[in-house]
Amino acid sequence: MTQGTSLSGNTNSQGIALLLVATIIFAAQDAVTKQLTQLLPVGQIVFVRFLAFAVMAAVIVRVRMKVSVRAALKSQVPGQQIVRCLMMCAEISLFTFGLRYIGVAEMHAIFSCFPLFIVALSVPMLGESVGWRRWLAVSIGFLGTLIIIRPGTGVFDLAALMPLACAVIYAFYNLMTRRVSRHDRFETSLLYFGVVGTAASALPAFLYWETPTQQGVLLLAAVTVFSITAHLMLIKALELAEANVLQPFNYLILVWAMIMGWAFYDEVLDNLAIAGAALVVASGVYIGLREARSATPG
Repeated sequence: MTQGTSLSGNTNSQGIALLLVATIIFAAQDAVTKQLTQLLPVGQIVFVRFLAFAVMAAVIVRVRMKVSVRAALKSQVPGQQIVRCLMMCAEISLFTFGLRYIGVAEMHAIFSCFPLFIVALSVPMLGESVGWRRWLAVSIGFLGTLIIIRPGTGVFDLAALMPLACAVIYAFYNLMTRRVSRHDRFETSLLYFGVVGTAASALPAFLYWETPTQQGVLLLAAVTVFSITAHLMLIKALELAEANVLQPFNYLILVWAMIMGWAFYDEVLDNLAIAGAALVVASGVYIGLREARSATPG
């Protein structure tokens, strides 16, 4: 084994370790957010999250790019950047709202199908070619989603359509992010995310602003700290390891969500929902591995 290969293996392991911790923190963030939705308006929660993210992004820009925020906001495709960020603002708002009515585990079980939408939408949006194996994986994954939701049965709940809508919006956001990354630096996209999200969520936040109780302040602080910490870990993980190496480990957030949903809210997915989630995860992992193989030169 060469030294370069050994170093690459070490950094991949470090990146995976950071991602594992980040997924635990993200799951904890959603568990706390579920409680917070019972105390404060969704718009207020989303605004505070985006404001904290904007501050973090500004610090990263200053440290990495060593330029002013105004300079970093100079984008070659500002319109696409704004649309991309508005999509994510809508997704986070809907996901937060959904947590008021749906369990943490069920939200993540249904939302986990977003890579399937990315594959399906990458054809019309990016002109990518998708082989029959990945289309088969997408079909199996969607079957798993239907098993979780179970439309047309007594178990079906209209609220389950919220995480499904989140998955579609998040897929569009990912594809838009790929598109703008061809023109703008990562730091510029990061800063746009924070600034546009803060601006978009400001009006509904102040229209329905409620003075938080001491418990509300503590929970808001916890969500903010969790969000910033997890995103910083995710950014560092992507620096240490390639995205296709990390991708399968992202699904561990579903495991943590199930554990936290059970521990804090007595949530238990039934056997059919677990089977459906397993199909979704297996399909997503397979698609990730296929994409990684096709991206490997030689």
